[in-house]
Amino acid sequence: MENYIVSARKYRPDTFESVVAQRALTTTLKNAINSGKLAHAYLFCGPRGVGKTTCARIFAKTINCEHPTPDGEPCNECESCISFNQQRSFTIYELDAASNNSVDDIRSLNEQVRIPPQVGRYKVYIIDEVHMLSTTAFNAFLKTLEEPPAHAIFILATTEKHKIIPTILSRCQIYDFSRIESADIIAHLQNIAKKENINAEYEALRIVAQKSDGCMRDALSLFDQMASFTQGDLTYTKVIESLNVLDYDYYFRFTDYILAGNISQALLLFNEVLVKGFDGAVFVEGAASHFRDLLVASDPATVPLFEGSAELCARYTAQAAKCAPKILFRAIKLCSDCSTNYRASRNKRLLVELTIIQLSQLTSDDAGEAGGRSPKQLKPIFNNPAAMQVAAPAQHSAAANVSGVQSAVQQPAAQTATVRQPEAQPVTAQQATPAVGNAQRPVPQGRPEAMRVRPSQQGGGPSLGGMFRSTMGAQQAQQQQPQAVESAAMPVAEEKQAVKRITNEELVQAWVSFAMTLPENERALADRMRIILPYMQDENVFSIAVDNQHVAAMFEGEAKRILNALEESLAGAKLRMRVDVREVVVQRHVYDRTKQYEILKEKNTLVGKLRDAFGLELS
Repeated sequence: MENYIVSARKYRPDTFESVVAQRALTTTLKNAINSGKLAHAYLFCGPRGVGKTTCARIFAKTINCEHPTPDGEPCNECESCISFNQQRSFTIYELDAASNNSVDDIRSLNEQVRIPPQVGRYKVYIIDEVHMLSTTAFNAFLKTLEEPPAHAIFILATTEKHKIIPTILSRCQIYDFSRIESADIIAHLQNIAKKENINAEYEALRIVAQKSDGCMRDALSLFDQMASFTQGDLTYTKVIESLNVLDYDYYFRFTDYILAGNISQALLLFNEVLVKGFDGAVFVEGAASHFRDLLVASDPATVPLFEGSAELCARYTAQAAKCAPKILFRAIKLCSDCSTNYRASRNKRLLVELTIIQLSQLTSDDAGEAGGRSPKQLKPIFNNPAAMQVAAPAQHSAAANVSGVQSAVQQPAAQTATVRQPEAQPVTAQQATPAVGNAQRPVPQGRPEAMRVRPSQQGGGPSLGGMFRSTMGAQQAQQQQPQAVESAAMPVAEEKQAVKRITNEELVQAWVSFAMTLPENERALADRMRIILPYMQDENVFSIAVDNQHVAAMFEGEAKRILNALEESLAGAKLRMRVDVREVVVQRHVYDRTKQYEILKEKNTLVGKLRDAFGLELS
């Protein structure tokens, strides 16, 4: 069997002309060789797989070439070039600083530098990953690097320029290598596929180039892997299946659902992506890239920035015609924010789903101008909001002389608070539970009649669940009776506009959305807000029920910030928050020695026999 050589080694450039996408640097090096203006130290820095070590080898071979070409390329025919190509050159040395980073290694190198070359004009030392040298090794290398012998040239290569001490940087000519563009990688892969008789679709090579992230070595490795998987037939479908890449068809469907405002289908599509094993961050980042491509394809002037085939560009252009640029700007901003907060979020799926809901509401007429509808401004998205409404009794008459006014101006029972006469009565735990659809918090088992509201917190508006009596509520009702009589002639439409009524569903959505925006260092407050849900008691009063004074103090300390956030998300509605403390009253029984003995004796009869046998007495 013939020895197989991977493409990264087989097609490694051996001339400056064959180096991919580093034209400015290779031209500078060739001009320096032609003019004879060679520095004694060079530093090649840049990302991995962009040609740093390759250019260093070509440069070292060229300056020792006996018959270089007029344009500064090595001839690859002289003894110096042949010996280098066969890896037996005695004038070019490669040193791996990752494994030779001690002071002794540098001292040995300093001694070797003094010996002149036996063949060729220069002794070239290529030190790869030079940032791995220790500080003492750098210091030992300073003098030699600053004033080397005339026959010595150093070429340093690194991926982390910031780790090299400034005294080394100041002694070198620095060449910064850039990442390779996808178009250059695709062209190089097409050339290799043609030489290897491999059928490769353009879209398949584009996925390989995109996955390599500007690294040619990674692109060649992926190309070899795909060639083995597809047996020489690289198609788009096979490549995305092997590399586990999300197909752009998902994002075209996703964008159609967003434009149509179809939240249900968008959420189902995201679930389909999760079932296939993709992470939510991959989906969000892919959606952001898709919206970016749509934005690029929407303007003929920016179409050249699109990376893809002509057929795919036409598809993006067709969908971009349906999207307003303002919507695309907001969609990119929302995806970017979600990607930024993804790692810190504890409920990552909920964060992505909330972003999808925001994206689906971008096409609404009242979407925000600053970047889409914020989480605090989300509209109800389900078709049955009645399930979230608070059950409230019918309104009673405050006085006999206003009964006619109440029959003239009627309001829905779900939006009317009950006003009762002041009467302090105890309440059981079952009655204290708020009747709030999905947001209801049931009382834990094992606390019968032990949950109570402290008397000091019974004032300040309608009581918990509408079951307590409120003296202050009755006084407010009596003070508002004359106003009710005066407004009897007001039309019903004007009265509804005078008071903005907040439903329990809107309150819970704003409450949970604010909890999700809290930073990582406020996790305790965010967790409690997700568990302890509020419920409306009156048109501007809502309550939360906590178990102890510590949690109550936490919410009271954050009350101003919470109320400001809720009022902002609920269109400026003025709200008041009430914290109800439910304490567990545990009955404890104190038994004397005799009672304790009787209890033990009932549980175990041997205790009595033991006492009788030894004649024991209770102390």
